Amino acid sequence: MENMPITRKGLRFVLAGLIVMVAGYILLAGGGVKDPEVFNYAMFDFRRLVAAPVVILCGVVVIIAGIMNRNDESGNVKSE
Repeated sequence: MENMPITRKGLRFVLAGLIVMVAGYILLAGGGVKDPEVFNYAMFDFRRLVAAPVVILCGVVVIIAGIMNRNDESGNVKSE
């Protein structure tokens, strides 16, 4: 693990970000109807239009933070 470009802490951030993104996609799912003649207003609620995209973007930010983190395991910043 010495020569890895991403640390264990960064890998944990990436995995946590993926879990947050999956939760956002789960929030986004649903709202369909079987009858195409019936309009379903549940498609346009707060959860699907605002909350789910914000959760997905938070997951992306966490993944970027995990990738860009350049600290080693002891907490010291590596100088190159």
